[in-house]
Amino acid sequence: MNIFFTILLIISSLILIGSILLQPGKSAGLSGSIAGGAESLLGKNKGRTYEGILSKVTTISAVVFIISALALAALQ
Repeated sequence: MNIFFTILLIISSLILIGSILLQPGKSAGLSGSIAGGAESLLGKNKGRTYEGILSKVTTISAVVFIISALALAALQ
């Protein structure tokens, strides 16, 4: 069981690192949200864009990472 959670932890950490590094920077700041960034924020297909998919992958891999780390700590 330890081997399974260790492998799951390694895979999820690699996916988490990759998905974070692939995300674009949010350098527009407050002026970008006032000048027109709200259109992309309130868009209907935000979940289907590249940034939306990367955000979901990051969230899922972070949850898997935390659960597997807690499971490994509980098993030891």
